Amino acid sequence: MLTNLKTIIDEAYEKKFAVGSFNGYNSETFRGILKAGVETGTPIILAFGAKYLDNLSLETAAAMTRAMAGGLSIPVCLHLDHCKDIDIIYRALKAGFGSVMYDGSMLPYEENLANTAKVCEVAHACGASVEAELGSIAAGEKSHEGSASDIEAYTDPELAGKFVKETGVDALAVSVGTVHGLYKGKPNIRTDILEKIDQNTQIPLVLHGGSGVPEQDILNCIERGIAKINVNTEISAYTVESTAEYLKKEQPHFSVLSLKQEEYVKEIVKKYIAFFGR
Repeated sequence: MLTNLKTIIDEAYEKKFAVGSFNGYNSETFRGILKAGVETGTPIILAFGAKYLDNLSLETAAAMTRAMAGGLSIPVCLHLDHCKDIDIIYRALKAGFGSVMYDGSMLPYEENLANTAKVCEVAHACGASVEAELGSIAAGEKSHEGSASDIEAYTDPELAGKFVKETGVDALAVSVGTVHGLYKGKPNIRTDILEKIDQNTQIPLVLHGGSGVPEQDILNCIERGIAKINVNTEISAYTVESTAEYLKKEQPHFSVLSLKQEEYVKEIVKKYIAFFGR
């Protein structure tokens, strides 16, 4: 069944577990992610990044999700990920997305706050949820989000509390030491900052850059308010590497390869579902 983000992550926040937000870009990734949810009986946040509009239109992504997930017994939220363009956000809401992320993290604080509040007003009127971002997350290896010029800036706990109160946002993505993509060294997750953000906001927090974060760091973050964890790079990397290995041995019809890629996506997503839900 289709739902919004708030319905899924409010429960996770209250019960101290996290729900994965898995990026899809085409039919194979959408099907693999949804199958992982069905086989584990887990709610699914199916993320479609604004960066992938060359792969699918908003309307096609929404129609595919309705067709694939409308009759499922698990809750499914189609979420627009990392969008800086408010007009695209409004198009996504019109198309039927259950959640949108307005990314104004690179703007001056007051402009980010004003734009996020505007998005919240429209999205909530549509029955959809809103995620925003405060602070800046750097780009790691194989990242398809952000750029090498992005500079990490930790989220200010005091500003976070003010931001949540004045915007009415449903979830807040924070910068506490993760990166978009894979890590070049050992991550340094600032759980001290995260704990203060949680105390000041009291809403579900979002960890971007979940690919490759050590298990204990993830568990520590969940204890301090993280209820949604984004995974993108590792889905892509695992599926591409598995496909390359398969093609060394076989030269299948493309229809067969498509089904194999769906299975690869399902495998890696199930790994993260088991991880986050402990």
